[in-house]
Amino acid sequence: MSRLIKSWRKIAGKAFRIGVGFSFTAIALLHVLGFAPSDIVKRLDYLIYDVRLRAEAQKPELDQRIVIVDIDEKSLSEVGRWPWSRDIVANLIVELTDKLGAAVVGFDIVFAEPQQSDAIEAFNSVLESKPALKSELQGLQAGIAAQFDRDAQLARILVDRPVVLGYYLNQNASAVSGALPPALFKKSQLGDLALDSTSWQGYGGNIPVLQRNADGGYFNPIVDEDGTVRSIPLLAEFNGAFYQSFALGTLRRALGNPQVIPVFPEGVGNDYGAVEAIALRSADVELDIPVERGLLTRVNFRAKGGPDAGGYRYVSAADVLMGTLKPDDIEGRIVLIGTTAPGLLDLRSTPVNPAYPGVEVHANAISGMLDSEYKLRPEYSQGLLFMTVLGVGLVLSVMMPILSATWSLLVALTVLVASVVINSFLYFQAGLVLPVAVVLLLVLAIFMFDVAYGYLAESRSKKQMVNLFGEYVAPELVSEMASDPTRYSMEGESRELTVLFSDVRGFTTISESLQPNELREYINEYLTVMSEIIRAHRGTLDKYIGDAIMAFWGAPIADSEHAELATKAAIAMQEEAVRLNQRLLARKWPTLAIGVGVNTGQMRVGDMGSKIRRAYTVMGDAVNLGSRLEGITKTYGVGVIVGPQTQTAVPGMLFQELDAVKVKGKNEPVSIYAPLGERNKLKSDDFKSLELWTEMLKAFRAQRWLQARDMLKALENTVVMNPVLRELYESRMDYFEANPPPEDWNGVTQFDTK
Repeated sequence: MSRLIKSWRKIAGKAFRIGVGFSFTAIALLHVLGFAPSDIVKRLDYLIYDVRLRAEAQKPELDQRIVIVDIDEKSLSEVGRWPWSRDIVANLIVELTDKLGAAVVGFDIVFAEPQQSDAIEAFNSVLESKPALKSELQGLQAGIAAQFDRDAQLARILVDRPVVLGYYLNQNASAVSGALPPALFKKSQLGDLALDSTSWQGYGGNIPVLQRNADGGYFNPIVDEDGTVRSIPLLAEFNGAFYQSFALGTLRRALGNPQVIPVFPEGVGNDYGAVEAIALRSADVELDIPVERGLLTRVNFRAKGGPDAGGYRYVSAADVLMGTLKPDDIEGRIVLIGTTAPGLLDLRSTPVNPAYPGVEVHANAISGMLDSEYKLRPEYSQGLLFMTVLGVGLVLSVMMPILSATWSLLVALTVLVASVVINSFLYFQAGLVLPVAVVLLLVLAIFMFDVAYGYLAESRSKKQMVNLFGEYVAPELVSEMASDPTRYSMEGESRELTVLFSDVRGFTTISESLQPNELREYINEYLTVMSEIIRAHRGTLDKYIGDAIMAFWGAPIADSEHAELATKAAIAMQEEAVRLNQRLLARKWPTLAIGVGVNTGQMRVGDMGSKIRRAYTVMGDAVNLGSRLEGITKTYGVGVIVGPQTQTAVPGMLFQELDAVKVKGKNEPVSIYAPLGERNKLKSDDFKSLELWTEMLKAFRAQRWLQARDMLKALENTVVMNPVLRELYESRMDYFEANPPPEDWNGVTQFDTK
């Protein structure tokens, strides 16, 4: 009966996990169908798309077909502040078209207001004050207007020249100014067909006298929810008619203004509204431009944007006006006039640059159309995504509860990698922009739920072990212990372990210079980073004693490398102290220096304490020696001192014997050592320096003071020498030369304090 109950619980648990997986799949499908749109999913798709665009823009090729005439800071400095007089604009057009032979000149600029003429205004003021002279001066009025009306002069320049003027559309029906160019076609001309396009309520156009004599195109991009420009609408609807974008209008003018024909998919109802492409047709032109819903085309950003990015050649408008360009620079090319000057506010946020010149957005769109290179989200993408989400969701929902944790991870990673690889292949090879974020998030959601469920189920079975050891043992070791609870006990035992003590030197002085809250942050940050190093080296944190840290290795989990791990942890703590001091200096806090003592030996380890409070800790003579070693680090000017058993137990590390000492509480002398580093990472000079230091110690202990002094001097600026250590031995030799030690002196140093 109990077996039946266990089997039923197991089946019920799997059924629950499968049901949750199905629920995740259903939510993902609702997102795909548009019933539960997710801003997170959309932004993740944007991120994936943008990363790919940036990758493609890393090594741009200069597009020689398009030149950008830049109203840059140089132009504003030499010609004058914007807007320029219409006669300057007229000279710019004449220079580019008549002298340099541009195929078309497109202005990414709106001439929204007429230019005021002081001469005309003064003459009209005279007429208003002298009505009697009006009839006599009418002929003169026409002559003055002809001479000083800069708008009319510019309009005459535009006649029969390949110029496209930009304007903008808006959604405010009352915000209408200027004039629009002729529409491409009206809705009524489509008959029963419908175009799924952007629709606008108002516009800001060029003044009529200019727009009548030039082609035109709106330069509105599509700004996505995150404020980034990724696409432009090739055609847009206003007041029952369709108008062309600035990029399309400029390209058409360069190609001789071919006819614009929307291409509808075959076998689709007339009211569907979707268009496959915008076709340009003439006797010499046959170009199809694929579009997405809304008649959008994605912009293929060739470079990071700007004069130095390498995507397009930029020339200063001032250089054009000065006549410094040659026909070879411009002839037969598409010329776009815009600005990169920050003050003129034509910088756009794009996937490749948050401050991208607006004029270069249009240049990229034109390049894409000329090259027939498009990134396109096809109409069938929603159906394909629906089937992908359904298949992935159902398969993973059923498989994950059955598989082990390892296989679940492998399957999830396989699906994730396959989704990204296939999606990327279709993007780079076929130019297809297929959403993939919802698939990735679905895989992660199902996998993470199953992992969490499995973890909770496993945690229940190991709760007793966690309750037993969790109070005493580092959390990251509990799971390892829980895998075989019978191996571990809280009972005391004697074992060879390695203990580490660390302390901040001069902490009282530091604490006096900080406010209480600052001191709390100071010590918390120090203890945190040092504790992380100990745990990263599989140490067990024993306790904090103010600013001191005590830790040990080899228990409760036995580890034959406990001495090596403790030594490496001590070195890492010193290295981290350097980085920590940089952060402390940035906050104008006092820096710190730490001493670390490490010792290996037999210790008593186990659950010790009183009925009120107990702890899993170590005790013994070897523990006391470790504490004493930490206390004398400052005497020798080193950061780490280890005991003799530690030095012997770590053959891969090179150690320098500092001294033979008797510490407080011990009768027998011990040699103490400072780690110099791993043997395979040290230089040959380091080994030679250590050999000379060892000879110096022999000479010192043999009372050969002169020889020892010479060796000490030769060791300056080597890895084994520091100023404190040099001064220590020099002062000892000074003392012993004046006060010779007894004949049986063995060179041992006695420490009477902790």
